[in-house]
Amino acid sequence: MAKRSKINNLLIIAIVLVAVMALVILVGIFLPRPEEILQGQAETSDYRVSSKVPSRVKELRVHTGDKVKAGDTLAIMDSPEVQAKMEQAQAAEAAAKAIEQKAQNGARQQEIQGAFELWQKAQAGLEVAEKTYARVSRLFDEGVIPAQKRDEAEAQLKAMKATEKAARSQYEMAREGARQEDKEAAAAQVARAQGAISEVQGYLKETVLLATADGTVTEIFPEVGELVGTGAPIMNIAKDGDIRFVFNVREDYLPGMTLDKELEVYLPALDRHMKVRITSMNVMGSYATWKATKALDQYDLKTFEVTAYPVNEADKKDVLAGMTAIIK
Repeated sequence: MAKRSKINNLLIIAIVLVAVMALVILVGIFLPRPEEILQGQAETSDYRVSSKVPSRVKELRVHTGDKVKAGDTLAIMDSPEVQAKMEQAQAAEAAAKAIEQKAQNGARQQEIQGAFELWQKAQAGLEVAEKTYARVSRLFDEGVIPAQKRDEAEAQLKAMKATEKAARSQYEMAREGARQEDKEAAAAQVARAQGAISEVQGYLKETVLLATADGTVTEIFPEVGELVGTGAPIMNIAKDGDIRFVFNVREDYLPGMTLDKELEVYLPALDRHMKVRITSMNVMGSYATWKATKALDQYDLKTFEVTAYPVNEADKKDVLAGMTAIIK
């Protein structure tokens, strides 16, 4: 009896186990599964504001969270070195302009007048030499004086002709002024100095940092009085109206997602549903996005970055960077 009772107990236990397993299987088959969701977040395009020249933060006109418009002054930097460069460039321009003016004006009036007087003196000497030579030649022909005297008069005439020619050249050169090449070189020096001024003016403009697009100040790095180097970021600004949603989607959830397809996302922060359009699908790095399933005789699963933009422009204004977005 005891043996039969033991067997009956084992049968009852076995039946109960089978019934429990069957119930679990039936529940797994017929019980509604929880709805799968994909979670992402809203992101915006940021741009960094920085200075081209080493400078010190003189004034910050905005604070974190402020809304700015394109062209608004964000910060004012102080750079005494750039101001000194401007003074040097302006002095170089003044010197170059003076040289150019001198080349354009040529010799002074007194110098021109002096050259003219020397030419007139040489002309007078030439006239005397010509008359003297004419007289000596006539006397030589009459046999009054020897050939030596005629030769001396002829040499004097040639010398005076050369002197008159040289004096005339000096006068014409003084009247014409500098050579054309010298004038062009002086003008080039002025242009070079003006280019240096334009360059320094560009650097001076960089000491006043302006917003290049509408947006929100998300981060400010230096404090007033701090020294920043060339290209060092001063602040970050998130562009307005450039909201997008980014989801990291495992590839077994990709079926049904294609480029330009419209989906509906839910934003808990706004308690609102919003239509979005998929614009890009890019595979992410495998070092952190693979799901190994080969142990179950399946395959590795990669993760893709899916980016979607709101379909309606009006939906963008209330969405802030970092808000959670859900696709069911």
